[in-house]
Amino acid sequence: MPRVRDSATRLADTTGVTVTPVQSDLRTAEGVDQVWAAVTGTGQPLAIAMLNAGISLGGAAFIDTDLDDELAEIQLNVISQVRLAKPIARDMAARRTGRILFTSSLSATTPTPYETIYGPTRAFVYSFAQSLRQELLDTGVTVTALLPGATATEFHERAGMGATRFGDNSWKNDPELVARKGFAGLMAGRDHVIGGDRATWRAAIRQRILPERIKAAQFAKSSKPAN
Repeated sequence: MPRVRDSATRLADTTGVTVTPVQSDLRTAEGVDQVWAAVTGTGQPLAIAMLNAGISLGGAAFIDTDLDDELAEIQLNVISQVRLAKPIARDMAARRTGRILFTSSLSATTPTPYETIYGPTRAFVYSFAQSLRQELLDTGVTVTALLPGATATEFHERAGMGATRFGDNSWKNDPELVARKGFAGLMAGRDHVIGGDRATWRAAIRQRILPERIKAAQFAKSSKPAN
């Protein structure tokens, strides 16, 4: 784990904080338990939790993709979030303080053809965050959902979407902007925050009013591979 440890060392040197890197497979129960054990092993109360695990699989129609890959996507994007959120929420509620941020996606608000499983997993996370927020209102714990728009990272390339419009990073949001908006929303205790520029915010407004069939057709223009 040299890269992880090197990054942690640099962060500790520049900020004066203690960093404990953990490498685990969150698709497994053992991997999630390993992360939580590292948290409790510090002996310090958990003040903020940011649950950001997620992958996508795209670049092909559902009938042409591998089922095992999609089940692994669901395992990471959905099951691991629930499994890790359980001890986090219980711990914070018992102490009556804490902040939780779930990373969902603007894709949670639209059908996502040619990225067929990803959108539903993000929709689950968004609904889950909103539901948990309501349950914890009287405990002093806040829950915020971050809905990033398309962001200029390697995310879509790794998802097999290099031959789609999403494979081009030139039009996407700056990752630093998305992170800053997410952190600001978390600290303000907002229920959700749109992660992106004004164009992303306008897209989020449109998603609220457009019919599902129209949103599906529009999304497909960016997600369908070039022939």
